[in-house]
Amino acid sequence: MNALAIPMRAVRRLPGLFIVGFVITFAWIAVAILAPVLAPYDPDTIAFDALLTAPSPDHLMGTDQLGRDIFSRVLYGARVDLFMGVVGLIAPLVIGVFLGLLSGYFGGWTDTIIMRALDITIAFPFLVLVLAIVAVLGPGLSSYFVALALVAWVPYARLVRGQVKLIKQTDFIAATTSLGFGSTYTLIRHVLPNCIVPALVFAVTDFVLIILYGSSLGFLGMGAQPPTAEWGVMIADGQTYLSTAWWISFFPGLALLTLGVGAALLGDGTAKLMRVER
Repeated sequence: MNALAIPMRAVRRLPGLFIVGFVITFAWIAVAILAPVLAPYDPDTIAFDALLTAPSPDHLMGTDQLGRDIFSRVLYGARVDLFMGVVGLIAPLVIGVFLGLLSGYFGGWTDTIIMRALDITIAFPFLVLVLAIVAVLGPGLSSYFVALALVAWVPYARLVRGQVKLIKQTDFIAATTSLGFGSTYTLIRHVLPNCIVPALVFAVTDFVLIILYGSSLGFLGMGAQPPTAEWGVMIADGQTYLSTAWWISFFPGLALLTLGVGAALLGDGTAKLMRVER
């Protein structure tokens, strides 16, 4: 009885937004994993006898201008967009946390150099800078990931730097230093665990933005490239047929909307949960 009471109390403390966001986001993750099982057709198979077919029992979301099944492409598109969100987060998170640790802990010229690099980066609009980098490197997801690594680390570095400056003033850091432990040990063993949580919470919120920006690049022809089943690319494919075949853009747009709302609610709920815990 007591063993069950503890998890139930923990569930009741979860914000409603967190639960809704969790359900929506992980439903899409399940869809992405099970896409080969759930999809009735190959997402890239061209069928000239089924061009621009309206939604029907045979094609639940209709077909596009090449006869490809929209439902199957939406399912496989979840894989691409979630992959884009997860992989796109890794480099900015790692780089930002690393630079934030160095800047906040050592200060001096290290802090000055990192903060000047940060100021230069934020002087330009984020999306414009990403577009410029992708334009130089060439369209594709690899270029997008490189652009994110060069630009998206800034908020993580600022957040971690502020946390580290607060942690440095605590008694346990002073005790660690007085006991003769080196900077590397102190950073990894004591500072990092106490400042990483806010960065991870921010990453949950940033996840949806990375997906939306990546889909925007796909829509502009600079992200994932055809015939990849990516939601932004699919929306772009259907813009010419909005008046005659609305379903080509509508269903991937709806998928992007639901995943975006779910991830945003998950991030907001996680932030509120962390404030409650504190």
